[in-house]
Amino acid sequence: MPRAVRDRGDRAPVPLALPGGGRLLRRILLLIKGLGRGGAEQLLASAAPYLDRGRFRYEVAYLLPWKDDLVAELEAAGLRVHCLGARGPSWIANLVALVRNGGFDLVHAHSPVPAIGARVAFPRRARLPIVYTEHNVWERYQRATFWANALTFARNDHVIAVSEHVRASIRYPVPLRRLPMPTVETRYYGVDPTALASVAPVDGVREELGVPSDVPVVGTVANFKPGKGHRYLVEAAARVRRAVPDVRFVLVGRGPTEPDARRWVRELGLESSFVFAGFREDAPKVMRTFDVLAVPSVHDGLSIALLEAMSLGKPAVLTRAGGNAEVVRDGEQGLVVPRADPDALADGIVRLLRDDGLRVRMGTAAKAQAMGFDIRDAVQRTEEIYEGLLR
Repeated sequence: MPRAVRDRGDRAPVPLALPGGGRLLRRILLLIKGLGRGGAEQLLASAAPYLDRGRFRYEVAYLLPWKDDLVAELEAAGLRVHCLGARGPSWIANLVALVRNGGFDLVHAHSPVPAIGARVAFPRRARLPIVYTEHNVWERYQRATFWANALTFARNDHVIAVSEHVRASIRYPVPLRRLPMPTVETRYYGVDPTALASVAPVDGVREELGVPSDVPVVGTVANFKPGKGHRYLVEAAARVRRAVPDVRFVLVGRGPTEPDARRWVRELGLESSFVFAGFREDAPKVMRTFDVLAVPSVHDGLSIALLEAMSLGKPAVLTRAGGNAEVVRDGEQGLVVPRADPDALADGIVRLLRDDGLRVRMGTAAKAQAMGFDIRDAVQRTEEIYEGLLR
């Protein structure tokens, strides 16, 4: 393997044939931009325990060396991890070398930039199937990414959209309407119910966060990015606190807009009501302390934190952004409000905080609904797609 490809795995290679002379394992390369703690990245880690190692040999490649939070977790799950490097277009050459030297049979990309590189590097004549999971709506991409993605999109052999909203956004711009559209299907990835069932009790979490045991908690779990809508949650919090003075807001995550969120909290005099919890390995455990989950997104594909909270029996107040409203029926498993509307967001939060019975009923319904979003089903369907393409 060329030096330019940093190999993050030092274990012996997995045998390519099954014991006893069985069929060869097909090699699958999972390709993503970074391995930080984002939704798409976390899905790779959640899926890892359920990959069929009797049929496929999986490895992971990523571009951004500084986004490596999940490398150790993936390696512990038995996946070899490679960093392709992100300086200029050289990572594409590193990808080509990795695929050729590793003898990969299929590439599954989870981010538009590496997917674009794979499509360019391996045209149809290369006979390398490419599967692409679309995690975002097309209108959210920067102009260059949007056009490069659209121009190369027909090279995909199969596309998985994480929600119907995402699927509906996949449309060629007018100048490209003559390009063929690959097969696109919607697949809700879901959560790992086994892992969530083993989440430890919440003893000590409130104390650690400085939250009294007898006050209501509204929480959100999302990286700090413009599309996640933290500003609208902060604005809603001012109104919620007037109705429920002892409420606390716990924000789990990190990201570039966190300083802005802290400033908004200070400007509204809400410091005593907010806890910035940062990144938490035990985010589901922290979610157990929430009375209500807030999902104030302006743009979203499908919030994994929402599905996790539902699995834990937590009702949510969420915006009609992306696929989130596809998994929660308004008034049944939670409350769905318009995007970028802090007053509506506040009204929903206050309603749930003031009505214990409603909160319990919706939490119970949310837990039942979440049972239909199982990462194991998504893995099984994805591997069926691989099998079909590799016949």
